[in-house]
Amino acid sequence: MAEIGRAYLITTTCADRRALFDDLVHARTLIRTLRAADQAHAVRTLAYVAMPDHVHWLFVLLDGDLASTVRTMKSRSAIALNRLDAAPGRKVWQAGFHDHAVRAEEDLVGIARYVVANPVRAGLVSSVRAYPHWDAVWI
Repeated sequence: MAEIGRAYLITTTCADRRALFDDLVHARTLIRTLRAADQAHAVRTLAYVAMPDHVHWLFVLLDGDLASTVRTMKSRSAIALNRLDAAPGRKVWQAGFHDHAVRAEEDLVGIARYVVANPVRAGLVSSVRAYPHWDAVWI
């Protein structure tokens, strides 16, 4: 059971591991959806990175429940991406998501650094600064 006020690290993957977010416009469309969750006061995003075929999203849950928050993000981003590509009904996301409830003793800044360093670990760039699709409140 998700708790309001707890930080969560969510990972969700594109359907068929399609590299949708290799495309700048697709990645920015996803990021606008993440930011919309903040504007709706459902979450307070701490960090995210849009990898070519998945997203890592670290946030504090402010309202609602975890599953519906992620479902809403996936639904809204899929609608926007499918509208952008004139691909109505295309499956954008794999079912489900992986979540990690951050414990009080865990280092949120360290987790955020881990999140945004994903493109470096994946060999996409040599420096986080060279990757355009991430943000963190501390970095």
